[in-house]
Amino acid sequence: MSLSFLSIFSRFPIENCLNASVLTFYLKYRYAHTDLPKPDFQEYRRKSLLNSNISAKRSTDERRTANYAASFVAGVAALYGLKSHILHYIFFLAPSRGILAEAQIEISLRDIPVGKVSIFKWQGKPIFVYHRSQSIIDQERLVNIAELRDPESDNERAKRPEWLIVIGICTHLGCVPIPNAGIIRGGFYCPCHASHFDAAGRIRRGPAPTNLEIPEYKFLTDDTILVG
Repeated sequence: MSLSFLSIFSRFPIENCLNASVLTFYLKYRYAHTDLPKPDFQEYRRKSLLNSNISAKRSTDERRTANYAASFVAGVAALYGLKSHILHYIFFLAPSRGILAEAQIEISLRDIPVGKVSIFKWQGKPIFVYHRSQSIIDQERLVNIAELRDPESDNERAKRPEWLIVIGICTHLGCVPIPNAGIIRGGFYCPCHASHFDAAGRIRRGPAPTNLEIPEYKFLTDDTILVG
């Protein structure tokens, strides 16, 4: 048998309802945190702005000075950090000490006999130092430059007629030619694809497009050169 609404409500005294209402109001009041003190930020404010009766425009210069000083300090710190990062990448990308040590090499010509080619290492590349005989010099000077694939005279290739200094790397695909070999007397022969260079390092036959490269060098004395 179902109970009516009035019969159910009559079981709860009115005092209980009033007590429940008071408790609910009390809890809401407590949850509002009205008993907590408000924070005071007066000590963080500038002294020139504590007085509310004085216009803030009077302290504009003072505040600007402080802002400029703070900006300057922050800028200096940022530049210092940027400098540290830039130096880090510069040192990271810089060549190693071993490479710098090979940037220049001195080569003594005293022990290289006439007609022989001595090979030296410079920056990981072979350097051919060729002590040419007078007959080889005369042979190369008689070459018709107009018939060459990469026209260069013998005087342009050698600072001193008896000494030829070239990088021993074929200009075709980077193989190392063989000195005193090939169809040209006293020339260079690349065994990879049969490129023939004469005794001045000029391409005469084969797929190589240009002459053997001449490194930067100078004579320190009559029997010493500096490569690089």
